[in-house]
Amino acid sequence: MRTSAPSMQLTRAADYAVRVMIHLATLPETQRTLLPALANATGAPVSFLSKVLQALAHAELISSKRGSQGGFQILPRGRAASVRQVVEAIDGPISLNLCLLSGSACSRQSRCTVHRVWFEAQAAMLLVLDAARIGDLGAQPPLFFVASAVACPASAAKGVTLRVALLEHCRSQRG
Repeated sequence: MRTSAPSMQLTRAADYAVRVMIHLATLPETQRTLLPALANATGAPVSFLSKVLQALAHAELISSKRGSQGGFQILPRGRAASVRQVVEAIDGPISLNLCLLSGSACSRQSRCTVHRVWFEAQAAMLLVLDAARIGDLGAQPPLFFVASAVACPASAAKGVTLRVALLEHCRSQRG
């Protein structure tokens, strides 16, 4: 059965939130930026980005000020935030499967052979998202990276973590 939308994918709102946070992190600490400039820099529609910015301000990752000296500005907490914190400010807790949500009980957990796989996959993803800091991402040039799906399982089988496998693959691709 095929669904119309791919599963295990960030929402557009979360993607725009990460983009806008990284863009704001590239600017001087005291600089405010207007909504149209942020929409232009991130490729997000103004009306949609407005809602995303409201959620980021509510999470106290950015500040919003009206008026002639107004605009949006990243806060120190936003600059120090992880990608996971930004995504969760928009979408709530990240979970690959309902059985992994905190506080959720899965009646099949004791006999489910794939539960460990979901748990390990989510743990690896959260580790990567927690390690990626908005301020760090704003301070580095974009890296064009295509992960090899074949390289990771072989590396994981040798006891190398997923993050190390991806970094080693990236380095090998750069020459």
